[in-house]
Amino acid sequence: MKILVATDAWHPQVNGVVRTLAMMAEAAKRLGVEVEFLTPQAFQTFALPSYRDLRLAFPRPKRIAELIAAARPDSIHIATEGPIGFLVRRYCRKHGLPFTTSFHTRFPEYVSARSPIPEAWVWTVLRWFHRPSQALMAATPALANELRSRGFRNVVLWSRGVDTGVFHPRHIDICLPAPVYLCVGRVAVEKNLEAFLDLDLPGTKLIVGDGPARTALERKYRQAVFLGARHGEELAEIYASADVFVFPSKTDTFGLVLLEALASGLPIAAFPVSGPRDVIGTAPVGVLSDDLRTACLDALGIPREACVEFAAAHTWEASARVFIEHARAVRFAGSDEREVAEFVAEGPHFAA
Repeated sequence: MKILVATDAWHPQVNGVVRTLAMMAEAAKRLGVEVEFLTPQAFQTFALPSYRDLRLAFPRPKRIAELIAAARPDSIHIATEGPIGFLVRRYCRKHGLPFTTSFHTRFPEYVSARSPIPEAWVWTVLRWFHRPSQALMAATPALANELRSRGFRNVVLWSRGVDTGVFHPRHIDICLPAPVYLCVGRVAVEKNLEAFLDLDLPGTKLIVGDGPARTALERKYRQAVFLGARHGEELAEIYASADVFVFPSKTDTFGLVLLEALASGLPIAAFPVSGPRDVIGTAPVGVLSDDLRTACLDALGIPREACVEFAAAHTWEASARVFIEHARAVRFAGSDEREVAEFVAEGPHFAA
């Protein structure tokens, strides 16, 4: 089976969407399923005015059609609601091809944090975008229920995983005053980092990640340590060197970094909102409180072994199996057989 995933988020971007798709594809390959990507790398791109690190594609309908035809997929998944996602959606609708989608980012909150556009308008666009989807994949039960309450249809669960071969406890001395409170992620307004940086805590506040708010936050919070973006083994060692993982975001749909931190033996301190609440539930591996300072201090008493044991149950193989089953269940379901045969037989000359 081959699944074509259309995504506007891809390397060199560093975020949860890219990591989720890449890790899922690796795990799917081990399960005998090929996942091919249709990404901005195939097109000219432009930087977002308010976020220079993010680049969106200038896709052309004809080129989209050529890439889909060349891939000859058994199933199509649209991961993002960007220019590529919109044109692949248009192509599938025009040719009667069913597809699945996923909900990764709370765009209504992100857009309203940067512009005067009402959240309700963005939700309307998102409902329209996902309405034809045969299966809209959400990372957590709470997110799935919220989407259903907002009028989204065909919502199914697709959870995430963690690579415990990379993220695991080890003895690392980062040479910073203890305890070390770590936050990993995009340094941007929607991540609510100031709620963490404003806290009166002993030890060190450590920020790993980059983004449009980094310069201003570094200037304002000189007592905190900003390391910029880190990857792979270097990132894993930073996780292992800390004492508590702080997650101040109130808008993330899942928070892949939460599983990475737990696998590294770090207890979680966060607000009691859907992302962290759905990831850890009632497990004794974190403290969720509206008083983030209290959560940080109380999390210091949580055994690291409990965090590691919790994370071990979340594998990318399990996540990939769920994704594959959703894709397999709808691959070209209900399409005209002749139309599908023509689609997979078309060469690169096929134009939308």
